[in-house]
Amino acid sequence: MGFSLLYIIIISMTLFSSDLIKKAKSSSSPEYTNLIYKGCARQQFSDPSGLYSQSLSVMYGSLVTQSTKTRFYKITTGTTSQTSITGLFQCRGDLSNNDCYNCVSRLPVLSGKLCGKTIAARVQLSGCYLLYEISGFAQISGMEMLYKTCAKNNVAGTGFEERRDTAFGVMQNGVVSGHGFYATTYESVYVLGQCEGDIGDSDCNVCVKNALEKAQVECGNSISGQIYLHKCFIAYKYYPNGVGPRGPSGSSSSRSSDSSSSSGATGKTVAIIVGGTAGVGFLVICLLFVKNLMRKKYDDY
Repeated sequence: MGFSLLYIIIISMTLFSSDLIKKAKSSSSPEYTNLIYKGCARQQFSDPSGLYSQSLSVMYGSLVTQSTKTRFYKITTGTTSQTSITGLFQCRGDLSNNDCYNCVSRLPVLSGKLCGKTIAARVQLSGCYLLYEISGFAQISGMEMLYKTCAKNNVAGTGFEERRDTAFGVMQNGVVSGHGFYATTYESVYVLGQCEGDIGDSDCNVCVKNALEKAQVECGNSISGQIYLHKCFIAYKYYPNGVGPRGPSGSSSSRSSDSSSSSGATGKTVAIIVGGTAGVGFLVICLLFVKNLMRKKYDDY
């Protein structure tokens, strides 16, 4: 009976520890994989021969493979001009190669789930996006707004607009000089801007300027906002207490704050599991001690 009880306790505690590990892994999904928006063409492509599906699969594979080496990649696949598909991915400029891969590798599955086999699709996560379109798909302006989000909370008091607009100017100049990406915190306003990797500095400057102007109009005094145009996007957030994410050049980045919170959560989980394991060990020792006493008493008898 003693062995049965001991076995049950050990198995129960093992399953409990395993469950803790699983929960820790499921709750540690990084911030940069959050879904921002999807854009799906209404028309599904006709594919009786399977050529489109083959081109789409090859494109997905190439994009995921290249995401381990670069933050932007564009490719056209297909055996004929009629069945060709052009696709690209881009990662946020402050992501590492590993984070970029982790982000991009989720996009093919998400695209399939969210859009199916449409003739064009775009899926935007916090840290990366994927875009594809079949040959002949109608082109849209690079300045067209695809998505916006503005916080419901407004900034009270005076001086916010001037501070925000100055931060916008700093970021616009930084994106151009940084050749497509820049993030910084200026007077408690965190700003980030990025252009699609295949447009030049001049077009990037025009795109970011348009996005910033739309942010001023669309978001007003909102404490934060994001504006996504076809060829660029910008984001900002005001921190009244002066604490923001760590960014390039010593400012703050959502990436570094995200990794610190993730490691903190992991540390807590490890502490719980180690504590639980220590408790199991102590309990096993106690049970074995009692069992030996009972056996000795029985032998003496």
